[in-house]
Amino acid sequence: MARGDFKFSFPKRVRYAEVDPQGVVFNSRYLEYLDIGITEYWRAIGMYDASPVAGGVEFHVAKTSLEYRRPVLLDEMIDICIRCRRVGRSSMLFDFEIHGHGVDDLRAVGETVSVHVAEARGASAPVPDWVVALFERYEGRALKDAKAAA
Repeated sequence: MARGDFKFSFPKRVRYAEVDPQGVVFNSRYLEYLDIGITEYWRAIGMYDASPVAGGVEFHVAKTSLEYRRPVLLDEMIDICIRCRRVGRSSMLFDFEIHGHGVDDLRAVGETVSVHVAEARGASAPVPDWVVALFERYEGRALKDAKAAA
């Protein structure tokens, strides 16, 4: 996917604690970058205004896949790009990419599936319509699966 396919990106500088002895970002840190990106993406679409973190809607990560393309180095500025690809009955699929700051310079690509649950330890539950509307408004396109809407 091209960097321009993402409406949202969040800049981040790579810190010393995030790299291995060769000065390259350690592999587990990419999941932290994804978490930072998702948090800021949700903030940008207004999710935290509509539903405070404590007592709001609850989503759990069910699956994440990640492909490393090129190394990210110490003190480098990167952009964490996030977009919602689609919404199913109880899940949401997010694409993410990491690029060099301000350029189409792909370093890592992946996706994550988050599942809406009725309570912290509960079973999956349908994604609320108002949540779908927030994401669709921000992305400027329909996200709900036709099968999930039926």
